[in-house]
Amino acid sequence: MIRKLLRRNTSPARVVGFVLSNFIGLTIVLGALQFYRDAGSIWTSEDSFVKSDYLIINKRVTTSNTLGGATSGFTDEEIADIKGQPWCRKVGLFTSCKFRVYAGLQSGDRTMTTSLFFESIPDEFVDVPRQQWEYRSGSNEVPIIMAKDYLTLYNFGFASSAGLPQLSEGLMGSIPMTLRLSSEHGEQVLNMHGRVAGFSNRLNTILVPQQFMDEMNRTLGSGVTRQPSRLIIDVSSPGDVAITQYLESHDWEVAGDKSASSASFLLRVIVGIVAGVGGLITLLSLFILILSISLIMEKNRDILHSLLMLGYDAGGVGRPYIMLAVTASVVAYLLSVVAILAMRAYYLTPIEGLGGVPTGLAGTLLIGLVLTGVIILLNVVTVRRRVRASFYK
Repeated sequence: MIRKLLRRNTSPARVVGFVLSNFIGLTIVLGALQFYRDAGSIWTSEDSFVKSDYLIINKRVTTSNTLGGATSGFTDEEIADIKGQPWCRKVGLFTSCKFRVYAGLQSGDRTMTTSLFFESIPDEFVDVPRQQWEYRSGSNEVPIIMAKDYLTLYNFGFASSAGLPQLSEGLMGSIPMTLRLSSEHGEQVLNMHGRVAGFSNRLNTILVPQQFMDEMNRTLGSGVTRQPSRLIIDVSSPGDVAITQYLESHDWEVAGDKSASSASFLLRVIVGIVAGVGGLITLLSLFILILSISLIMEKNRDILHSLLMLGYDAGGVGRPYIMLAVTASVVAYLLSVVAILAMRAYYLTPIEGLGGVPTGLAGTLLIGLVLTGVIILLNVVTVRRRVRASFYK
């Protein structure tokens, strides 16, 4: 009886309006978020060893520079200028080896030898467990990360023409590799073993730990200081237009596929705009519900005051309005979940066909649940304030 009495003057149209607007807002926000998480992997799939937020840059090698004897390395002033850019978080230098490297692979009764080169970057830029990438001074084993393109060239170019067996990534890592390191004129020679720790899609080089490179350059190097020819930069957003403009103004280029970074940045901008619109609709729906409940309680103010004077608990008096807010919010959330599942079923197959790796729904649903909880909490606070105001009529 009290519940029916307190819900007098309830406007079903306003409640339905809140449910619909909140459903639309939540669906847009959560749908955009889930689409970004599912589709983002098409462009932002990270290398196993180098994160997608890292850019590798170098100076262009032109005919005029080559004939003029100009250096292609980065000066200290240029590196400091990069570090001062707002989109730059940190900069790492590529260190080249100052010694000669010869490698040999033995498979059965066949031995392959070749001349190689090594480079290194600060270990903080290499996303490899420490135990797999650690080099201890004096150790005879060196972990190596190779460009995947090198293995592809060997398998489908050199191996096919020379009648040699093709090698998979796993097999390449298990074959013993002997390394012969020597100074420039061969006065000092070191024999070591190489261990292929993995293959990278983004690092077009043969990478060794920084500590190993520093030690070998001191031991076997010529002592000549060289400017770094490439830099690895941790940026806030790889597709930022400001980064492209900065590099073009200095006539520098980015290694790897730049279109993926641009597409990823554009996807973030579009998703941000769509989610912003959905958030605005959700906020307006919250005001609709708060206003509706406030108007209902204002019209029932005399009844509320009388019940409170008769000794009814303030929580019990406000409970029907709280239940109305909770029910409307939960219904809107459940409808948005159904809509997201339907939308996801529509776009999931094309995304998988483009090479995307969809993520789970748990994170998105949790965010929707948090938003719904915030809406309910604000309505509970509003109802309690109104009940207290009715007591002091």
